[in-house]
Amino acid sequence: SQGIGSSSKKITGSKLSLFDAVQIAVSRHPEISQSISALASQNANIDVAKAGYYPQLSAGISTGDMTSGDQRGRQLINLNATQMLYDFGKVKSAVTTQEARLMASQAEVLVAIDQIALQVANAIVNIRRYEEVTRIAQEQIRGISRIAEIANLRAKAGISSQADPIQAQSYLEAAQSNLIVQETQLNLFKQRLKTLLGSDIAGIKFDIPESLISRSNIYSDPEFNKIPSMMLAKAQVDVAASEKKQTNLTRYPTISVRGGVNRAINGVNPNNNKDDGTDSSIMLEATSNFYQGGAVASQTRSASYAEEAAKARVNATYLQTIDNIRLAQEQIENKQRQMKTLVAQQATSVRTKELYQEQYKLSTRTAVDLLNAEQAIHSANTQIESARYDIYDNLVQYVSAAGKSRDVYQLNNLSIQGVEIQP
Repeated sequence: SQGIGSSSKKITGSKLSLFDAVQIAVSRHPEISQSISALASQNANIDVAKAGYYPQLSAGISTGDMTSGDQRGRQLINLNATQMLYDFGKVKSAVTTQEARLMASQAEVLVAIDQIALQVANAIVNIRRYEEVTRIAQEQIRGISRIAEIANLRAKAGISSQADPIQAQSYLEAAQSNLIVQETQLNLFKQRLKTLLGSDIAGIKFDIPESLISRSNIYSDPEFNKIPSMMLAKAQVDVAASEKKQTNLTRYPTISVRGGVNRAINGVNPNNNKDDGTDSSIMLEATSNFYQGGAVASQTRSASYAEEAAKARVNATYLQTIDNIRLAQEQIENKQRQMKTLVAQQATSVRTKELYQEQYKLSTRTAVDLLNAEQAIHSANTQIESARYDIYDNLVQYVSAAGKSRDVYQLNNLSIQGVEIQP
């Protein structure tokens, strides 16, 4: 339902939650503005269709017969009124069609909101991901730098090979290159979020609320009547069915009562042969298009095909929705299992590094062994954080696929760009 006002949330302070960021984005994004304007336009189209129930008034002026010398200077003022009495449901069908299109427009607004919410959530999840991965990359550089420093000292003292510092430098440069890659990814997602929020986000710390997991309720049965893509597909079936009925009804006549008043100026009124005379009339009329070159039959076939296509779209949307939901659920479960293994691997890598450090001091291990052990620790840490944020990423994908954006991101009962979102 429509309301007045818009979200008042703004970026304040140095911390912003994912939920607040979504609300800010949907309150300003032009894609949502476009769908809301289309909704308002469609709402007006219903009134246009309903106008067929009311009297239709027209007025005009015409000249006399230009081929007749005694009528050339005459003008005839006309005022006519027509009221439809019975049309076999043509106006009603037109109203129903516009109402079905309104439902489709409402679903399109929800689809646009879900898409923007997903983009914002995905950007924040990846910002947090690359913040952690960047931190780990910096730790890796510090760890390798310490090993490089030790290798240099030992090489200068003649305790170890002169190749050790060179190998350490090679690992250090690779780690520095990796840091640049991760920082680039971080900046890309920050730029994307900045565009979505329409505000500078420098210095803002983004928070992913713990309630995101519980509110998502990933193992609940999907409510297809609340999933915007399904709502839109079903509304399009109703539109196609209504248009088909509307096309079929054009075969039937329309019965109306028609009244008119006309007055001649500068001449004889041809209806009563009086100088400057006035004439009025009232009559019943029935109009029908008996033949249009097969246009109605072709339009009916076209409407039937459109209806079948819309029904097929519902089935396709259903299958895609189910696939997206199941894929997200499976990915979340797999990443949870993977994290347990990665944590164990990380602990083993730490223990291995400790042993290699002792053995390196005794010259039973090379600098390469120590560098590999250091790299293994940071690789495990990176994989743990990647798996953690993969879970969050699949979670927001699930929220979108299952049509839960409005519930999870607390959008219900908010007025977004003049439209109140209701559960």
